Amino acid sequence: MINNNSKQDLNTEMITIDEAIRQVKLTVDKTLNKSPLIIREFTKHLALSKGKFIRAYSVIMCAEDKDGMVHPNAVKIAAAIEILHLATLVHDDIIDDADLRRGQATLQKKYGKRTAVICGDYLLSVSLRMVASISNKKEYLDLEIHDYVGRVCLGELNQHINSSNVNLSIYQYLKIISGKTAALFEASFLAGAIFSKATEAERNRYKQLGFYIGMIFQLTDDCIDFENTVETANKPVQSDYEHGVITLPLINALQKMGDLKAKALDKGITRSEINDAVEKTGGLEFTRMVVKKYYNKSMGVIDRLDLSDSKKERLTLLLNKASRLS
Repeated sequence: MINNNSKQDLNTEMITIDEAIRQVKLTVDKTLNKSPLIIREFTKHLALSKGKFIRAYSVIMCAEDKDGMVHPNAVKIAAAIEILHLATLVHDDIIDDADLRRGQATLQKKYGKRTAVICGDYLLSVSLRMVASISNKKEYLDLEIHDYVGRVCLGELNQHINSSNVNLSIYQYLKIISGKTAALFEASFLAGAIFSKATEAERNRYKQLGFYIGMIFQLTDDCIDFENTVETANKPVQSDYEHGVITLPLINALQKMGDLKAKALDKGITRSEINDAVEKTGGLEFTRMVVKKYYNKSMGVIDRLDLSDSKKERLTLLLNKASRLS
């Protein structure tokens, strides 16, 4: 719980949202470009393929207080979560044997899997060290970042255990992505809420909103695998099934076409057969319908939060970006 009367808070110089975001980017850049020499070549390569910082933005936007300002400690948490996300991507690329990430060669492709594993582990340690370095950290014990790291890992493990499982149910799939993707969004929104000095009830709503947006983000990404090209997506597409990942558009098709599932169990199915089945059964439309349900739930939470007009607008824009509505 945050102590609103803390002497440290009274003496803390708050910063604007724009300045907070600028500092997050500088912190991440410095972390990757000024790492120890033994690993700097590899982390500098990762710095070449910057992401959209959507999780870091989530922290900062949720951290905005009633005066439109942000506590500087939110910068460290936002940067830590962004570094943690990068670590998960490095490990994902190893598991998927991916060649491309954000338009650049993946670390495992350029330097090998062993180097990539170690670099991913290093980034995880850096992230946790950042969290531990915030001032007056005892006031932020509600942000149990290690628990969220565990949820991400268990989600990834659950996905691996269900690799190529054509019997995967919708419920099982949603459970997987609730860990591997939604957990880190939930952590981001909770972190921001804590720094904004939200009440316990409000923090729970922020957590819920983060979870919903994380689910939306992953489900929309599932559609992109069928719709985009490598050039537009800046990463491999049309490849989830080939890497053993069964996503919602295909789950819908497998449930509606018994002969497709039988063939998949027998000798496998081709990318062309997958695309045809997803189109025939309306797999993308079904997935977007699920996205719409999470979207409506998200808007319901936003409406229940006590927000300024500008903060509500920013959170709605973030929700629309996750849904690819803007």
